[in-house]
Amino acid sequence: MIAAIKPAGANTRGLLAYLYGPGRHDEHTDPHIVAGFAMLGMPDPGRDEHATLTQLARHLNEPVRLRNSEFGKKVTDHVWHCPVRTAPEDRHLSDAEWADIARRIVEAAGIAPPGDDLGCRWIAVRHADDHIHILATTVREDGRRPRLHDSGIRVGDACRRIETDYGLRQLKKGDRAAGRRPTQVEMHKAQRLSWEQTSRDWLQDRIRAAIPHASNAEELLAYLQADGIAVKPRRGPSGDLLGYAIGRPGDLNKDGEQIFHPGGKIAPDLTLPKLKARLETTAPEEHPTARRARPTTPWHQATNALDTLHAGMADDTHTQAHITALGELIEATAQKAPTHLHTELRAASRAFARAQRSQIRADNQAAHTLRKAARDIAHTTTGPDGSALAALLAALVWATIVAARWHEAKNHAHQIGAACQTLHHLRTAADRALSPVIDSLATRQPDEQARRTLAHDVRAAVPDHADRILTDPAWSALAAVLADAEAGGHKPHQLLKEAAAQRELSTARRPARVLITRIQHASRNPASNRRAEAARRRSTIARAQTPRPLSYAAQPGAATASNNQNHRHRR
Repeated sequence: MIAAIKPAGANTRGLLAYLYGPGRHDEHTDPHIVAGFAMLGMPDPGRDEHATLTQLARHLNEPVRLRNSEFGKKVTDHVWHCPVRTAPEDRHLSDAEWADIARRIVEAAGIAPPGDDLGCRWIAVRHADDHIHILATTVREDGRRPRLHDSGIRVGDACRRIETDYGLRQLKKGDRAAGRRPTQVEMHKAQRLSWEQTSRDWLQDRIRAAIPHASNAEELLAYLQADGIAVKPRRGPSGDLLGYAIGRPGDLNKDGEQIFHPGGKIAPDLTLPKLKARLETTAPEEHPTARRARPTTPWHQATNALDTLHAGMADDTHTQAHITALGELIEATAQKAPTHLHTELRAASRAFARAQRSQIRADNQAAHTLRKAARDIAHTTTGPDGSALAALLAALVWATIVAARWHEAKNHAHQIGAACQTLHHLRTAADRALSPVIDSLATRQPDEQARRTLAHDVRAAVPDHADRILTDPAWSALAAVLADAEAGGHKPHQLLKEAAAQRELSTARRPARVLITRIQHASRNPASNRRAEAARRRSTIARAQTPRPLSYAAQPGAATASNNQNHRHRR
């Protein structure tokens, strides 16, 4: 059940004319009042042929008129309007049931608090099977204005209880981190101009696409302006940037002027202060051995940054920061990946925008490494080779699983759904990226004796998943990767143990594919350098976890992630 409180209005009779009228497409049938502040003596033009809309408007407006005459100042925002709609699959409710629902909603909103005889005047009009409209005038019988602050949150909570009581479709509880829904006007305008997205949705995509390219707010606005977007900065007397608004080319008002949208009206996390906090971070002190083991391309650097994701999640504020930066990395990857992966990766980036934000404050400084990896990819002019891209996409899949588990532990219902949608698109893209790599590897698989030896290594290193790995269609390709690594001085048994510790295999649909990407990435460096890098990572993880354990490791459903960290300590 959705209750959508509309912006306050000033024309009671005008809204009544719509509610009792035929509708825009003759969809209104049998309009009538099902509930109200006092049904006795209520003029109902839908049931009484002598009642008029003007009479009903005067009846509702009486407290407003008295206040205006007493204070000598006209109230101009006194019309409260809230449509309440059930889901298409829900049963049709009776008038009596809708009446009860309407009373519960006005009580929750503060329009007519329970037991308060001096509340606002209101009615609920039904003109369709699946919804009602609640109209109230927001001046109480005692002349005071009602307290409606946060009424949307309270009404949403009431709707969740009503769904349970009436056996209706259960929607997720709001968390105050969602973006604004497109208005009817915005949707009709987009349809009229043949736009696939409303202006605010289109602008949100453009801002998120620009974030990996900028290191501060000024660069971000310059990037947007260079992309053809109208930018209107708000500056103080000193010239400091205080706020911003942007406009979509061709989005004009009735006077032919550009329409601008403030960042906070586009999405809650796109206000100027929040963008500054994300973009304007400084680099942490670099470990002395980091330069020697550093990979050579941004794609490998990004995979390495994701490998240490767990270490950076020391508490909730760090975790939220890393999840936010993960969204930027997904966006940067979508921009620079090969064309045949664009559709899935763009869909993944758009879906993860909802999983990026919650009510938990982010310590953005903690995610500098991951954010830098996103910027490096955004600024690179060379595309990845097949194995590097496959390794990065596999790492993004695992990072999204980790993010979903943390949201699950925090009961972030909307973010869990967004992370699951992202995971679907990322897995599809990862499968497509890895397929040619596997096909190439399978053509040079080692001989039968070598495969038996390598199979023994698999059973010794990952006994719990050995059968799944050895029956995976990609086993031949994995055997080729292990043989190549062994020829380069690595020990297959050790590589398998480390790869399985970095990314648990229980959630992997195709474990051999996961191990291929992990081992190919790990075996790029000479064996001695790889061991030094592994020791450095263990040291980093130990330092990050000394003050307190991972916040999500103690939560239900996150046992596997916690076990992985323990494995890494034991390596």
